[in-house]
Amino acid sequence: MEMYVTNRTSRCSSEVIMVGEGGMSLRSKQRAAPSDGSHLQFSQYSASVMASSSALYSYRSEVIPSTSPVVSASISVTSLRKTSQRGEHGRVSGWLETMKAASPPRSARSKVGDLFRSKQLLEAQYMEWATKHPSALAIFDKLMEVAKGKQIVLFLDYDGTLAPIVEDPDEAYMSDAMRAAVKKVATLIPTAIISGRRSDKVYEFVQLPELFYAGSHGMDIVGPADGFTGLEADGLRSRDEKRKEAVCYQPASEFLPMINEVYKALEEHAKNILGAKVEHNKFCATVHFRRVEEENWQLLAQEVQRVVKRYPNLCVTQGRKVLEIRPSIQWDKGKAVNYFLQTLDLGNCNNILPVYIGDDRTDEDAFHVVNQKHNGYSILVSSAPKATSATYSLNNPSEVMEFLLRLVKRCQTFGEARV
Repeated sequence: MEMYVTNRTSRCSSEVIMVGEGGMSLRSKQRAAPSDGSHLQFSQYSASVMASSSALYSYRSEVIPSTSPVVSASISVTSLRKTSQRGEHGRVSGWLETMKAASPPRSARSKVGDLFRSKQLLEAQYMEWATKHPSALAIFDKLMEVAKGKQIVLFLDYDGTLAPIVEDPDEAYMSDAMRAAVKKVATLIPTAIISGRRSDKVYEFVQLPELFYAGSHGMDIVGPADGFTGLEADGLRSRDEKRKEAVCYQPASEFLPMINEVYKALEEHAKNILGAKVEHNKFCATVHFRRVEEENWQLLAQEVQRVVKRYPNLCVTQGRKVLEIRPSIQWDKGKAVNYFLQTLDLGNCNNILPVYIGDDRTDEDAFHVVNQKHNGYSILVSSAPKATSATYSLNNPSEVMEFLLRLVKRCQTFGEARV
């Protein structure tokens, strides 16, 4: 297999991104990669894809809004030395409160009447929330009228969007019906899956080589080279046995050895906490606490802190019952959306309409980009009211599939969204 690489990538300086619980971040300095042909570390994409070608301390004061909630992070070795024991305790307590707020406890036994009243209240709250985030199915025809004559580009999260949330993340399989719906829409519309999981793991679940994949929250982008018509030379390209090309773009490649170390350390620290699971997602390490009893959440957070405080260039963010340790660089799902649009030669096109469907906090960056920069459709998948910057909503993965099938029918009938 022959490989070659361009020098267009991004690296992070010694100052890193910080985001506090108040939703504000401190911007890190960015510097270009050296132009000496430095080699990007490349982890071979799934063979089947190739064959198919397909803490809170800083001395800077510049503050910018952020939609991705970083729970805590450490800015530098100097800062860590200045962190008192009280500071570390406060950080863990902050994580614990955020974990509880984002993860309601399991329902206790209640009287039938109490359950009925609780259900009524939840339904009323959801209906009120849905007036601000209307169902994308209920107003589908109106959305398509606005989209008439525009090139639709579709972005999808995986867990909770194409597949239901399950207790064991290794069992998060999508249905055959959902796979067929995604395959149909991808034949008509450029389609990418952007997930917190590593890209090869997502491909194992989806098994559709005609799609583009962005794993590790957009830090591991892979797809068929013939689809990248704009900046197709960005990142690393490799040839498979059939001489077809696949593109891999990894803006955080220098962090791979560090993430490997952190993953092993987290596994060691979490092994005695019942239900805790650590997942290696290539450019981030994910600690799952869905199966951990709430009484042990603080212990788990403390173990995570013991590991992360040794790595000042990493930060901790939170998703749905997960803590994620990832590189502190200015890269997220929103940046991945922009990268895809540019490499597909659509970044500066006025007649595109990006559609992003996701269910997690980490999708908020993409919602913001789709709304503010491209005037597209941002759709949150949720059966409960949530604070979100998404404009529209869908209730569950079944509604996502219905939306995709309607999109297919619309494209086949009118042809506005064909490539």
